[in-house]
Amino acid sequence: MQPTIQVLSEKKLVGKRLTMSLANDRTGELWGSFMPRRREITNAIGTELYSLQVYPAGYFEQFSPQVEFVKWATAEVADFDTSPNGMEPFTLPGGLYAVFPHKGPGTGIFQYIYGTWLPNSEYLLDDRPHFELLGEKYKNGDPDSEEEIWIPIKCRI
Repeated sequence: MQPTIQVLSEKKLVGKRLTMSLANDRTGELWGSFMPRRREITNAIGTELYSLQVYPAGYFEQFSPQVEFVKWATAEVADFDTSPNGMEPFTLPGGLYAVFPHKGPGTGIFQYIYGTWLPNSEYLLDDRPHFELLGEKYKNGDPDSEEEIWIPIKCRI
């Protein structure tokens, strides 16, 4: 599976965040608190949602499922002027991304991306947020669900 390489422009996002690890996955709790309130975001751009991960420096070099990172459940907005109470703004910096279309459950795709594709590509992992773009074909837990996985990259020097 080959990704497309895309340049993302900076985006303004609004949503909720939780600190978690792969060993203590709180994704369900995060999205469970965000989804009932997403309609309160009155200046949303489109209907797509962003599941965003902000990893600490060195996360992938010394990988451990116990290391914590921050995960966000967000929507893109026109500006930060009218964020709902209890939701926070997040500026997603632009840059180069490898975009993997994905259908079905997430098992194995990340192992392929980080363990096979990235080491054999002309790119290195960049220190920017990783995210999944959840559009109208995304159906949580459904084998026919579709999403895009965006991995921040930079050219090898």
